Amino acid sequence: MAFIRYTPNEEIPERHRVPDRDNIIRVHGVNPPVMKNHYDFYVTLMHRPGPLARSRREMIALTVSGLNGCRY
Repeated sequence: MAFIRYTPNEEIPERHRVPDRDNIIRVHGVNPPVMKNHYDFYVTLMHRPGPLARSRREMIALTVSGLNGCRY
């Protein structure tokens, strides 16, 4: 589990803010352009058309998270 202070949303320039209800990506708020790029990359991988069905992508993400001991 990360112990990095989450940057409050109001301290992040508006052009770099992302909709992150779970605060998983906001750990990158210390470098807002990276946070925005990470979020855009995630959306592209998980939500845009690709060679794998969305359900398959979710199963892969769940398996990797479990193997890494992630709790979320």
